[in-house]
Amino acid sequence: MIDPDHPKLSIEQQCALVSISRSSFYRTPAGETAENLELMRLIDAQFMETPFYGARQMARHLRREGWCVGRKRMRRLMRKMGLAALYQAPKTSTPHPEHRIYPYLLRHVAIDRPDHVWCADITYIPMRRGFLYLVAIMDWASRKVLAWRLSNTMDSDFCVSALEEALARHGKPAIFNTDQGSQFTSLAFIDALRRADVKISMDGRGRWMDNVFIERLWRSLKYECVFLAAFETGGAARADIGSWIEYYNIRRPHSALTGRTPDEAYADRDTEQKLAA
Repeated sequence: MIDPDHPKLSIEQQCALVSISRSSFYRTPAGETAENLELMRLIDAQFMETPFYGARQMARHLRREGWCVGRKRMRRLMRKMGLAALYQAPKTSTPHPEHRIYPYLLRHVAIDRPDHVWCADITYIPMRRGFLYLVAIMDWASRKVLAWRLSNTMDSDFCVSALEEALARHGKPAIFNTDQGSQFTSLAFIDALRRADVKISMDGRGRWMDNVFIERLWRSLKYECVFLAAFETGGAARADIGSWIEYYNIRRPHSALTGRTPDEAYADRDTEQKLAA
């Protein structure tokens, strides 16, 4: 997919064209066994149904399904997938000493116009012989996916790349909301928001409802695309996910948007700007 000896395009340019971070190209991740990959696929599917399952309850569920698994194995795999049970748990992780946590700014705020609030999140994408991580930047009011990236690492680079694309293509929001994940509290991600003069908001730990719209996006994407595809390669995953996101933005109506698609709802921004002018 990436040609290191390409006569015209650098590796960085090729990675941007196929929507992966440069670090994803250089890093060769340690592989998981076929059994662990199957377990991760089952964990992902079950987590969509019961996001309150921690490692102990997930292990119990899989043992009832005939798998010989323990809590420690579940904990390791769920951590690798970036999954955490949706309840308040004390000291579940140690924050990076240089990473500042910002307050939640959306409580009691009416979000009814495009570009008022954007949000971002990361999800796990199972493949036939591996896995990837997907980040999406979404406009809260219109549900439009503004930018996305795939990566085979949980480094912050692919999140920063998606954010910079969204800002370059769509301007900026008044507020940007994320969870407290290390990718979104990283200096690179925060600096990109500061340079754009965007207010930063972060969910309380364990409060997945603070970012509920992008969680619904993940559920739709996985049931309508990812779980049906069993991707063989990163290129196939990128192509199919890109096609689904295009369908989601352009052709998938939402009842919460009075039957409009995310693109149609986001286009109201241009109408408001013309009326204001």
